[in-house]
Order: sequence, then structure tokens, then C-alpha cells
Amino acid sequence: MNEVDPILLSVFARAFKSLTDEMSISLQKTTRSPILCEAKDFVTGIYDARGDMLEQTENLPILSFSLGPVCKYIIDYFGDDIHPGDILFHNDVFSMGNQNNDVAVYKPIFREDTLVAWSACKGHQADIGGAVAGGYNPNATEVWQEALRIPPVKVYDRGKLRKDVWDLIFANIRFDIVQQDMRAQIGSCIVGERRMLHLLEKYGRECFETHKRALFASTRRMMEAEIGTIPNGEYRGEATVYYDGKNRGKQYKIRVKIAVEDKHITFDYSDTDAQSDAFVNGTYTSSASAAVLTFLQMVNPDIPHNQGMVEPIEIIIPQGTILNAAYPAATTYGNHLCPPNADAIARALAPAIPDRVTAGWNHLLCSLTTGRDPRKDDKYVDICFMGLKGGSGALRGVDGYDHIGMIDASGGLLDQDYEMFEQQTPHVLIRHEYLCDSAGPGRWRGGLGVETIFGIGADNTQLVIFGDGDVEPAFGLHGGGSGSLNAIKLRYPDGKEHTPLSLDLITGVHKGTVYHQLAGGGGGYGNPKDRPAELVADDVRNGVVSAQAAREAYGVALNERTREVDHDATSRLREENGRGSKSA
Repeated sequence: MNEVDPILLSVFARAFKSLTDEMSISLQKTTRSPILCEAKDFVTGIYDARGDMLEQTENLPILSFSLGPVCKYIIDYFGDDIHPGDILFHNDVFSMGNQNNDVAVYKPIFREDTLVAWSACKGHQADIGGAVAGGYNPNATEVWQEALRIPPVKVYDRGKLRKDVWDLIFANIRFDIVQQDMRAQIGSCIVGERRMLHLLEKYGRECFETHKRALFASTRRMMEAEIGTIPNGEYRGEATVYYDGKNRGKQYKIRVKIAVEDKHITFDYSDTDAQSDAFVNGTYTSSASAAVLTFLQMVNPDIPHNQGMVEPIEIIIPQGTILNAAYPAATTYGNHLCPPNADAIARALAPAIPDRVTAGWNHLLCSLTTGRDPRKDDKYVDICFMGLKGGSGALRGVDGYDHIGMIDASGGLLDQDYEMFEQQTPHVLIRHEYLCDSAGPGRWRGGLGVETIFGIGADNTQLVIFGDGDVEPAFGLHGGGSGSLNAIKLRYPDGKEHTPLSLDLITGVHKGTVYHQLAGGGGGYGNPKDRPAELVADDVRNGVVSAQAAREAYGVALNERTREVDHDATSRLREENGRGSKSA
């Protein structure tokens, strides 16, 4: 079949998406680690025989474009030595991986002895070896201090388990749960294979290939049309990375030059600072994925996610920069360079497309606890998803999203269930709620941050801190105010308080220690004095904004008893400031 049926073209597009969604559901329902089954810190996808993306379900945005580059690498690596029944693992950051803990499974799909496609998934594992349980080592200066590297390796060869390879990998990983979760990832890929073969059986390979090419071309035209709405020119933006885990006071600049030429856009990071000699570095794959997912916020959300979408986008990240560190650098932190990367892109494009660029998003500040749960006498690891991300930036016409969940310029990661948190760890949750006055003020305010407090429930707990946002808050745009800062504080049983560094490893934390975290809000957009007074009053009544901030930041006076707007006093306040409309 050489003719393209427009209805069938839509059927294929929807079928591909349904297929990866089913893979995602399968993986969520069969994994055991809360990082996967609750937080959905994974991505599923299908690819053609060349490794070109057919579709994906990106539960975690930063992983969204990390499978395709590795798929192409595997194809080149094994050449003709790829067979039905093969299953491969990969996490190596120096062969197109994005982060050591993000371990991928690939399964080639054959029909009539011909390779026709791949199913793949990648998830953040609870441990991946290295010097520190849980995989984050802020003291690392090289990859061997971080993780077990897994270059492309077959764990099943023509349908037979390679027990020696399997045992070699998992002998270097602390937690048995990782084996179980990797089996779930294999199952997800088998689901993808099964559904893909059913699709090929129904329509035939020739029909599939014809409509695949047409789908790529159609998607490319959609993306080219979006790029065509941006005025031609060069746009520059930068952001600062504070502290690298080793050199106090050291700062690094992420600089991007965005060149728009008709239907093509280039993100060039050649002027970005050189890589650090410490923990804070990125990989090409994580940094390129961050650039793409940030740009996708500014274009038509209905564009299918396939190879055609990325063809008009060029990304240049020289090796040796902080966004593409050279071997054997430590790079586990690389995923978390997405927020400053996104800030640089937003600052660059805000003058060109002000209606489509948000104010700054709160940066991630995260904690990871590991130890032994005395109730079960068993090891545990937990990333405190509840508190590690604050609010998103506002956009013209829309307030920011309150507490986006986690990562990293696009939200998408869910909070932990409170009861599951207390079952999976020995800790006891004390408070988790929106943080008043954390959002940047504006005509459209930023999203709220959160406050999280829990009690450490076991002696000899290890606490890893990684992130930032404790120096520079989320920025406002076009007259909007900035959000609030991130902060973590520990109060020990003897009453002493300790403020960890933004990249820190703390051992021997005792039961009864209170962990207190503030995740800041997003930046505001537009003059706060132009925000309708009734909306400000609603925010005060809902505990989003204090009465004092309503008066000082927004110029809105409220009746102390009823919390209703005092329109005369508000008009006077706004006139005295010489800003905003008199009508409020």
C-alpha cells in the first residue's frame, strides 16, 4: 500500500499513543518502588527499526527524549547481532544515557524475522551501586563514585536469560527491589511488543511504513509552522548555577543562543561555562531533552511526539561544558540542571513571544533518605517527592500552577501518598501544605510552593540533599515579582538546628530529628497592581496571600473583619503608587 489514507494516518497516530500509554500503565501497576509506582518517574516509548521515535508517554518530562538516542546507539553497537527474544539494559551516561539511576530496557520487535520496531522504557531505580546508597553522591568527582555503569548489554539473548550477566549487574546494587522493578520494565516492553505486532498483523508492514513516513512528515510541518510564528533572529539568555558540591561560592553560567530562521530553530550552548570538577554536571542527552521539553511549552500542545517533531530543532552542546561533561566526570546531577537551562531559554525568548513564555519556575531542592526501617528490619530508600518542587511561573492570562510535583520545567511527577510514605519509610509526616505568600506577585501570580515537615523515624539515617533555589528565587516577567526561596532545616533531638548545604551528604541522623522544608513559589507575570482586587481578596480568604502582602504587593486593602475589598482604600493605594488601574 503506497497511498496514504488520512483517516488511517490518524488511526496509526492514536494507536501508537495508546500503545505507549498501555506500557506506562503496565509499568506503574507492576513496579514496587514508590519512585516508580507512585511518582511515575519513568518514560515508555516505541521506535522504528532505525530508532526513530514513533510515540512516547513521558510521565517525567526530563526523561522524555532520552530513549531515542540510546536506541540508535544500540543499533550501531550490535549491528547484525540483534535477534528476536533479545532484551537489553542500558544506563551509561557516556553512551547517550541521561542519568546513572535512569536505567532503560530495550526490546527489538521482529515480524517474519525482520526487525520492524523497538519497545523501550526507562525508570529511575532506587539504587544503582556507587559509593552512596540511592545513587546521589554530592561528594562525587568521577563516575565510579556514583554508580555502576551499564553500557548496552543483553540480559536475554534470543529469549534465554543470561544469568551470569544478570547476577553481575545486581551483585553491584544494594536493594533487591531494583531487580523486581527491572523485571516490571521488561514486562512493559513485552506489552509494547505484543501490541505493536497486533497492529502490524492488522494493517501489514507496508501500510505501517507508508503511514509512518507520512506521520513524520505531517508532524514536521506542524512544528515548522509553530517555529514560523517566532520572528526570525538571534535571541540570547543565561542562567546561573550556584555551587557544585565542592567549590563554595563557585558559579557557572548556562548561556544559550537561539537562532530562528524561517522553519528551523537552533539552541546553541557553545558559550556555556566549562564542566565542573565536582558533582554538578550534565550529559548531552539530559540537557538536550531539557531544551526540547522547555520549547514544547511554547508551541501547539497537540503536536504528536514523534521523529518529525524534533527534525526542525537543532541542539548544539559542546562536550566539556557543564551541560555536556566529558568522561569520566560525575553527572548524576545533570537532570537537575533542567531548571536553569529552562530559565535561560525563557529569558531568551520572552521578548520574541511574550504571550507564550512563563515567568520563572521554582528550582528543585530535594532530599533522599536511606537507612534501615526498625519496624521491618529492612533497608529503605525514599526521595521526598512531597517537598522537592514548588510552583510554576505565571503566563499571560494564567496564574502559575501550584506545587507542580517535581521536575523540571514541566511538572508531571506526582506527590507521594501520605500513608504510603509512612508505610514505606520509618518517618512520620507532620505537615504538608501550600505555603502562603510563596508565589511571586503579578497581574497573574506565580504558583504556590509548599511546606513539608516530617520526623525522622530511625537512627543512623543518611540524608542526601541536592538542588538549588536557595540563592536565587524564580524570576518574574514584565513587572511581575519573584517567588520565594527554597530552604531545608534539621532540628535535632537535643534542640540544635542545622541548615544543610544545597548539595550535602549527612550521615548518622538520629530518630526524633525533625526535617523542615520550604519549596518556593513561581514568578509572577505583569504588574501586581493590575490584578483584579477581587481575585486578591479570594487569595487572602484561601490562605494563598496574606492581608499584609495583599496591601504591600498588590495595593489591595481589605476590611479586617469581613476580608472584603475596601474599594476606596484600594483605589487610594494604587493611585499613590502611580501604578495599575484605578478601577482595580
